Amino acid sequence: MKKFYTLLLFTTLMYAANSQMRLGIMGGPHSSSVIEKNYIPNWANTTEPYYSKRSGIHLGLTGEIPLGYSNKCFFNPGMLYMSKGRKFSRLYDTTVVNTDTLYQNNTFYTNYIEVPLNVMLKLRMGKKSSFLISAGPYFAFFFNGKQTNETRVAINNSDVKFSSEESDIQVGKNMYNVTTFDAGVNARVGFEFGNIMLTGFFSQGLMNFYEVPYDATFRHRVIGASLGFWLNKKVVLSNDRDKDGVPDKKDGCPDVPGSLKAGGCPDNDGDGVADAVDKCPDIFGEARYRGCPIPDRDHDTVLDDDDKCPDVAGLLKYQGCPPPDTDGDGIDDETDLCPDKPGPADFNGCPVPDTDGDGVNDKEDKCPTVAGIAENHGCPPIKKEIVEKVNYAAKKIFFAVGSDKILPASYSALNNVVAVLRTDSTLKLVISGHTDNVGKPASNLALSQKRADAVKNYLVQKGLDANRLQAIGYGQENPVADNSTPEGRAANRRVELRLSQQ
Repeated sequence: MKKFYTLLLFTTLMYAANSQMRLGIMGGPHSSSVIEKNYIPNWANTTEPYYSKRSGIHLGLTGEIPLGYSNKCFFNPGMLYMSKGRKFSRLYDTTVVNTDTLYQNNTFYTNYIEVPLNVMLKLRMGKKSSFLISAGPYFAFFFNGKQTNETRVAINNSDVKFSSEESDIQVGKNMYNVTTFDAGVNARVGFEFGNIMLTGFFSQGLMNFYEVPYDATFRHRVIGASLGFWLNKKVVLSNDRDKDGVPDKKDGCPDVPGSLKAGGCPDNDGDGVADAVDKCPDIFGEARYRGCPIPDRDHDTVLDDDDKCPDVAGLLKYQGCPPPDTDGDGIDDETDLCPDKPGPADFNGCPVPDTDGDGVNDKEDKCPTVAGIAENHGCPPIKKEIVEKVNYAAKKIFFAVGSDKILPASYSALNNVVAVLRTDSTLKLVISGHTDNVGKPASNLALSQKRADAVKNYLVQKGLDANRLQAIGYGQENPVADNSTPEGRAANRRVELRLSQQ
């Protein structure tokens, strides 16, 4: 029999090492009793009260194997050394009871190898703690047992004789033998804290395990507490081979971790389109565009699906179209201060003002605060007599032959020009130098410029602001007479003075 127990233990350990079983050790104290039912008259009053429970221990292995993928329900087998039995102790009152026996002590101790086959339910309480309950049948195999009988008897009402007997409990079908095999039900309730278990249990035998010469049944009952320690990690049963949280039956890539959105297949950008079919595997996109982002052809941040002008950059508020330009001045209404009237950008889309109301806008009006005429750039017309005076003075400007030196005969005329410009500070003067065609054109151009500059310098020396004067040399390019005659060449050698206003 002991060889059988050794083989059973070895088989259990090997199964645990090569299966999905979690193995632990368990033990603790308990109290056992024998529930006897018989038909002896008055036995319940005269004998049964003197039976008491046996204190004992249990020690052995326990295991758990997941049942299903919820990992809450487990098959919970075990193999425990379990002490059972009962005691009988009675002190006789010889004055009341007609007997010579003074007292009697009996023990009936049996020990079993018990194999519970429970189903266990675990309810999680915290990250590492659970409430557990298990129940199921057990099968027990007799290991060994002893019984003792101690009596003290009075002889001739004086002498006392003490006797003590001890014997091994025998197995078989004879009288006063126990059965090799026992069976019953058991249940446990307790808590699991990480690798530690603390439980209370109850077991009740269902078989008559003891043969006596009278009509009776004997069944074991045990109540106790157990402290257990798991020896290996918890076995988590999963139908998810790649451990990606997607069950194999729904996993398109059951051997490669992936994402739930992509049906269990790899999805690097997390857009729900598996990398194998994703045209943009590193950029979050849309399934309808095969994993690529919704296009934005005009790069205005309004995606083409919502863009009313997908090929022209615009604004979200205009559904991807550019802001409108109501007045057609090239300045959109967002920035146009006068969206209903065309105007240049310099004036924020508004028409250029005409302060003096002369029909020439301020931008082109040289005299924006004084009404004038368009021919004079918005300034009032220069008086005819002043123009004639300056034109006359221009005819009286003379130079040394082939030189830019002004002859003294010119001073009076030039001084008259100074007087005119001093009188009206709005006037400006353009000095144009010209030559005939005698000589090289480049030399003539240089000479004409020097003569115009000479006149300008004279006027500046007389106190006029140089910014009001402009000197330009034209050389022989603008003749006013025929250069083939001496008279014509003389007319072409000239300085012209032309008045204008600011």
